[in-house]
Amino acid sequence: MDQIFSGKKALVTGAGKGIGRATAIMPANHGADVVALSRTQPDLTTLSEEIGCQTIQADLGDPDQARDAAHSAGCIDLLVNNAGISILQPFLETSVDVFDQIMAVNVRAVLIVSQIIAQGMILGGSGGAIVNVSSQSSMRAVQDHTAYCTSKGALDQLTRMMALELGPHQIRVNSVNPTVTLTPMGEMAWNDPKKSKPMLDRIPLRRFAEPDQVAEVILFLLSERAQMIHGAILPIDGGFLIS
Repeated sequence: MDQIFSGKKALVTGAGKGIGRATAIMPANHGADVVALSRTQPDLTTLSEEIGCQTIQADLGDPDQARDAAHSAGCIDLLVNNAGISILQPFLETSVDVFDQIMAVNVRAVLIVSQIIAQGMILGGSGGAIVNVSSQSSMRAVQDHTAYCTSKGALDQLTRMMALELGPHQIRVNSVNPTVTLTPMGEMAWNDPKKSKPMLDRIPLRRFAEPDQVAEVILFLLSERAQMIHGAILPIDGGFLIS
């Protein structure tokens, strides 16, 4: 297999399941030294057994744990901010606690981890690449996803700011914005055909994404093949946003 990441060290957050797990496996298969971060130790154990990666167990919703985890990862060349949560509540029932919890993981943790990792990249002098895992829901309102949609809209704007200010240091920053992806979280949220059919009907390809399909795009954005892609908000949505 092409060892395009030989000599590179990659940190993937939310690496225990779904997109994060697929994203941790792929760079490892292409030569990267992977550091996998998750709040669930059993998931990290099985991933380490599979690819021999370093693991960090942390709850990124806690700012102190997020800082400690980022520092313990060491010098990183490639960062994927994938960790995210979704708690479904309609607008009129969205609680402050749930809103804060989602924003803490989906936005604040990205800020904290990326600041620390980017500072290390700058000191190293060789640049790097960062990919934030956002969502199509950053650009479209989705019923009962008030806090989640808001967090992903904020994440897109954070991606743009990171790209603007880190670009001069040769740190490329992009986001991927998948449609519904059949991760455990995605399956939980979209397992009711009454809910999923209207969404599928709005996707020209008439299917949801698989974790590997998203991870392949992340892999490209991390690689030298994407040297001039910077500040992109890239849909992986089967055409949802054109419908």
